[in-house]
Amino acid sequence: MDAGNGTKPVQGIALSPLAPPANLTAELVRRLAAEIRAGHLRPGDRLPTEQALMRQAGVSRTVVREAVAALRAEGLVLTRQGVGAFVADPSTRGQVRIDPGEMRSLTDILQVIELRIAIETEAAGLAAERRDREAMERLIAAAAAFDRAVEAGEGAVRQDLDFHRAVFAATGNSFFPRFLEFLGPMLIPRQTVRPQLEDAEARTAYLQRVREEHERITAAIVAGKAAEARTAMRRHLTASRDRYAKLAGQLAAAAG
Repeated sequence: MDAGNGTKPVQGIALSPLAPPANLTAELVRRLAAEIRAGHLRPGDRLPTEQALMRQAGVSRTVVREAVAALRAEGLVLTRQGVGAFVADPSTRGQVRIDPGEMRSLTDILQVIELRIAIETEAAGLAAERRDREAMERLIAAAAAFDRAVEAGEGAVRQDLDFHRAVFAATGNSFFPRFLEFLGPMLIPRQTVRPQLEDAEARTAYLQRVREEHERITAAIVAGKAAEARTAMRRHLTASRDRYAKLAGQLAAAAG
C-alpha cells in the first residue's frame, strides 16, 4: 500500500513483447485495457512503472507514454503527477463514447474526422471570443509541448490530444471537454493506423504540417480573431481528413 494515497502497486501481470506489424501503441492499449476489463487490474491499482512496461512489452518509453495517455483519454486510468497511473473507478468513466474496437476501417476514421470538423471548428471560434489569460497560457503551452515532441522525433499523440483539450477548455463551455470524452482515443486517429501504410518520411512531414497548423490556430485564438480561428481549425482537420482519405485509397489499391 502506498503511504498517503490509499493505492497499491501491481506486479502481477505479465506482457509478452509486442512485435510488428501491429501499431505498438494501439496494441499496448488493447492489452492493458484487456487486463483492466478482466479484473486483473482493479480500480485503485497502480499500473506497472514505465520501465517495467518497456521491459515486459519490449517497446520504447514513447510508446508506453502514448498508450497511458490513450487509456486516460478512454477513461480507464487516472494519472497523478510524480506518482504514476492508476486504474479508474468504473463509475467515473464516461458512459457514452466511441469504442476503438468499433473502428474497423479508415472509412470509420474519416467519419469521426467529419464529426470533429463540425464541432471543433466552432470550438475554436468560441475559444477566440471567450478566451482568458489562464486558457491562453494553457493553449500556448500545449502548442509548445507539441513542437518539442515533434522536434524530438516523437509521435506526439499525447501532446496533440492536450492541444485540442486546451482549445475545448478555452471555450468556457464545460460540454465541449465532455465531447472529447465521447471521442476518447479516436480524437488522434494516427495511433490506430498501421504505420506501414505510410513511410517514416511522410509521417514526419505530416507532423511538421500539423505543427504549423497548430501555430495558426493558436495565433488566431490568442488574437481574439474568431473567424480566423474557425478557418484555421477547419483547414487543419480537413487536411487530416484528406490524409486519411489518401491512405484509404492506397490501401484499396493495394488490396485490389
